[in-house]
Amino acid sequence: MDNNEEKTLHLVGIGVTHSIAPGMHNYITKSLGLPWTFYATECPSLDDLMLLAEKNTTAGLVVTMPYKTAIIPRLDELDELALAIGACNNVYYKGSNPRRLCGTNTDWIGIKGCLLEKSSKSAAPDSNCGLIIGAGGASRAAVYALTSHLNCATIYVLNRDDQEVETLIQDSKKLPKVPNIIHVKTIEQAQKCTPPHYIVGTVPDMEPMTEAERSVATILRFFLEQQHKGVLLDMCFKPRQTRMLKLADSMGWSCVEGTHVIGYQIEKQYTLWAGDSYGKRLDKEGAWKTLLEAAEKI
Repeated sequence: MDNNEEKTLHLVGIGVTHSIAPGMHNYITKSLGLPWTFYATECPSLDDLMLLAEKNTTAGLVVTMPYKTAIIPRLDELDELALAIGACNNVYYKGSNPRRLCGTNTDWIGIKGCLLEKSSKSAAPDSNCGLIIGAGGASRAAVYALTSHLNCATIYVLNRDDQEVETLIQDSKKLPKVPNIIHVKTIEQAQKCTPPHYIVGTVPDMEPMTEAERSVATILRFFLEQQHKGVLLDMCFKPRQTRMLKLADSMGWSCVEGTHVIGYQIEKQYTLWAGDSYGKRLDKEGAWKTLLEAAEKI
């Protein structure tokens, strides 16, 4: 790829127009001298996403809900990490005439960074258990981060749909460290669980409406009320202070907002999109400043 040509980068998914990421990414491209522009681009269907991915003027994509797993069969190449995790959130290119459409996962880097960011301010981990809310594409990166990098042998999952959790369990068997994933469905079951040290929310910030959603909320509250307080990350960042973050903070948990997940991934992203030299020259301090300033305006 000729990095001197005008190109575009895109955050793609449904409901992405509110994203605070474009300002940070456009700061990065300008500071690196890349004539590239980053957009948050609404893609109503996977076909819309693929049309954008296949344009010669596209330099890379950040993939979000609901396409992190759906895009996998449409790629030319998926690296071993994305294959193991079972979700792709970063699309980059190799070769030319034709270019190969490649996928990897960098979400786990953001999740790991966020959880370690506040770990020093919480009680030392006396539990090798983690908890994930949701069982979609983002949950797979959370499972990998918790098992392979934060020593969680057991992961509890709260989710309204049994089949989604079963699929997550099957996908997790491809990981280097296979966790014991337990779908917690009742308070009685939760009472028998070792309290988790790390909690990761991977679902939108929505008021529980169905019986299954209310059950998830009740069980989460039970875990948050336990004496041991660890670190909670909510990957949702609209609104910036979600219901989950407010509840956990009120109960003494060390909380990390979802905006930080974006910042921890940038070096790897620009290494893939533009090359090693650009990733190494990236102005992390300036990028983080721009990101957090945008977050303050939410």
